[in-house]
Amino acid sequence: MQGTSTRTSAARALLSERIQKLTTALSDGVYEREDTMRLCLLAALSGESVFLLGPPGIAKSLIAKRLIKAFDNSRYFEYLMTRFSTPEEVFGPLSIQELKDNGKYVRLTQGYLPDAQVVFLDEIWKAGPAILNTLLTVVNEKTFKNGNEISPVPMRLLISASNELPDEDSGLDALYDRMLVRVFVNRIQNKNNFKSMLMTGTIQETEIDPSLVVTDSEYHQWQKELDGLTLSDQVFEKLFELKTMLEQNNTAYDEDLYVSDRRWKKSVKLLKASAFFSGRDEINPMDLLLLQDCLWTTPENREQVRESIRVFASEKAFDQQAVLMNIDMILTDMAEMEAEILAKHSVELHMETAGNRLMKKESYEFDFQKGKRFSVGNAHQLIKLVMLQSNMSVSEGEKGDSRWVYVNPDDIEKQMKEGKASVYGYVNQNPSLCMLNFELDADSRLVIKDIANRSVLVGMVGHNDPTESQFDVWAEQVSVNQKKLDEAEHQLLKSRTQFHAALPHNFIEESLPSVIENSLQLLTQRIEGCKTQFNNSSRRVMKFSDYYS
Repeated sequence: MQGTSTRTSAARALLSERIQKLTTALSDGVYEREDTMRLCLLAALSGESVFLLGPPGIAKSLIAKRLIKAFDNSRYFEYLMTRFSTPEEVFGPLSIQELKDNGKYVRLTQGYLPDAQVVFLDEIWKAGPAILNTLLTVVNEKTFKNGNEISPVPMRLLISASNELPDEDSGLDALYDRMLVRVFVNRIQNKNNFKSMLMTGTIQETEIDPSLVVTDSEYHQWQKELDGLTLSDQVFEKLFELKTMLEQNNTAYDEDLYVSDRRWKKSVKLLKASAFFSGRDEINPMDLLLLQDCLWTTPENREQVRESIRVFASEKAFDQQAVLMNIDMILTDMAEMEAEILAKHSVELHMETAGNRLMKKESYEFDFQKGKRFSVGNAHQLIKLVMLQSNMSVSEGEKGDSRWVYVNPDDIEKQMKEGKASVYGYVNQNPSLCMLNFELDADSRLVIKDIANRSVLVGMVGHNDPTESQFDVWAEQVSVNQKKLDEAEHQLLKSRTQFHAALPHNFIEESLPSVIENSLQLLTQRIEGCKTQFNNSSRRVMKFSDYYS
């Protein structure tokens, strides 16, 4: 049986907790290197290489020395490259005895790189071609040709370091490309950490709980299990979306960011390891955020990649943009429907000019007598004006949305000649009279003021009433948008579930989950706002047939 299906959820959780504790122990006393330690441990657990870029004297070698403690009975090799370094110093000296007895060039590799599980090579780009060419084969194939024999190399982690990148046209691109994880290691920034480093120094040695240390059998078993993880179609689509996004940004920033197919392929194994050692049996979109430390090539495009990853995390990793687009489509559709209703059914007054050239008088005219007549109590021959928009009630004595008002057409017609009217009328089904204030908007349409002094467009029953077919069309639009809103809520729920399934994450930068959480929280607020707006609008539209009766 292959894959993690043989590992129970409880066992996966225990493994995740163990790796988290191991990372914490390895990082003890190494200030502001927790993220780097996590990435290096992940690289070691997935058999990949790491490149540390940064100035001298910032504990790069200490990181490698700490990582050897993560493994049981492991061997460590460290070397500072110079332009005078020889292959013998890295891969072992030639055996004089073998040369004398058998005439073979065989190296004595014990204690050297071909014999080590964790390797640290400082100032790597200063090494000569003989070393670098051999190293390329070792990294790529995990083998070492010693004389006529090709031997497997037990190296689980190669950490290389430099304060510079390989020169262009140096022929080192192939080796640099095989260093999957690339980390910029800076000087200590935090004031308290800097003080602790000055006063107590960096802890050189630390004890690791034996129960946390990885044994050989565990390591090899884990390699088989994590190889069984697959890249689901859903996560592949996200990965390809990120790839496209980086390529588009590369053009926009005019930066020379090149990511080889080999690097993308190697990244997948790192993503599998991230999922596996975070206690999951499948790659989560959260794992993709690790690629911010795999895809950059220079300090300049490193910032570009990291910014792209943050945008990806906040907008696309958990379908936030898709949910947002759904919300915007709903609001746009409802706004267009409301605009159509207002355009067709609002009361528009026309300006009339009277008098001679010197004494012109402008007034606003509309035949309110066209409206259908209603009676409220002892008041008769009233017109009914329907609120075409949501409002906060047009009367202090009424709570909630006002739906219509009854007013005397003569009263409002006389006053509206001046562009304003304050008349007594009835609100909804309340038999008590109250003062109602009318005005004209910028398009000369009749509005009534609500208690918040907001303008609410009105239509008049009996004049250009909506038809039954229009009511049906509006009802269908409301139904379609209700489904879209339900889908948006469901998608957000799925996104939240998928996000929380990836927590706690043992390897990504600590700030990134907060970026995602904030984006999902904002989406929640947007959906709640959309629901309120949609419910108010749709409730009114669905009841228009009653309002116009």
